[in-house]
Amino acid sequence: MKVLVAGATGAIGRPLVAALVEAGHEVLALTRNAGVRVPGATTVVADVLDRDGLLRAVGGLRADALIHELTALAKTPARYADMAMTNTLRTTGTAHLLKAARAVGARRFVTQSMVPGYGFLDHGVRPLTEEDPFGQARGARTDPVVAAMRATERQAFEADGIDGVALRYGAFYGLTASRSFVEALRSGRLPVPRDGGRTMAWIHLADAASATVAALEKGAAGQAYNIVDDTPVTWGEMFREHARAAGVRPPRALPDRVIRLAAPYFAALMVDTSMRVSNAKAKAELGWTPALPGYRDGVRRDLTSRTAPAG
Repeated sequence: MKVLVAGATGAIGRPLVAALVEAGHEVLALTRNAGVRVPGATTVVADVLDRDGLLRAVGGLRADALIHELTALAKTPARYADMAMTNTLRTTGTAHLLKAARAVGARRFVTQSMVPGYGFLDHGVRPLTEEDPFGQARGARTDPVVAAMRATERQAFEADGIDGVALRYGAFYGLTASRSFVEALRSGRLPVPRDGGRTMAWIHLADAASATVAALEKGAAGQAYNIVDDTPVTWGEMFREHARAAGVRPPRALPDRVIRLAAPYFAALMVDTSMRVSNAKAKAELGWTPALPGYRDGVRRDLTSRTAPAG
């Protein structure tokens, strides 16, 4: 297929483009920066939030599918304001990208969602499936984040003439994400709760990319898929494993109230949210399994003393 990838220069975008090319697809990389080049892809320059400019940029192009991986998260979001632009990219941005998909003749649309859309709360020990409630308002400060995830899914599912698929990724680690964690650990900017924080479902960026290719090729229209590995783990243990692998100091342990004051959005994830998430549907329907089913192998592969960031 010829695939237009929005967010091709992001943390998941680059390994995704490589995986698409390896699978034999032709890639058009959508970016705002005319100076950026993505290996293996043809660059298309446009701002997704400028609808008219976007449609001009894709005018005359043809593509079979569009993949929406846009966020505005250059670093780990600490405050709710840090999520505002990403929320807009999942609401208004999705609407504009669907218009672009129609303009290029795309019949498939794969969009990024995330497992926190199941709710920023303690979900207990039962693994969440795609049948569990998603995108529900709870009268909390996290509601706009959850609503934006639900909005991108609904728009994809309800688009006339387009087969929409949503991928509910776990928290990303690996590759550039893990290096960012190490830089934050090295500078003391990545604390954890004293009890280690809650359990989260995770996915290595390379596995997220391979799952996205599988969803592009095999995903059923109107369906969401959980894209997580087989090993949920607490934030504290994930960051400690990064510290061990990279040979840096472990994360500082702080009281919950201090983390809430300094990083209220991140605290909603680390302190308030606990979830285990099933990937059984993705395995069965997409023919996908994570190459890195547990976090230790992934962290150690990416972060050795040789490859860790210098400091």
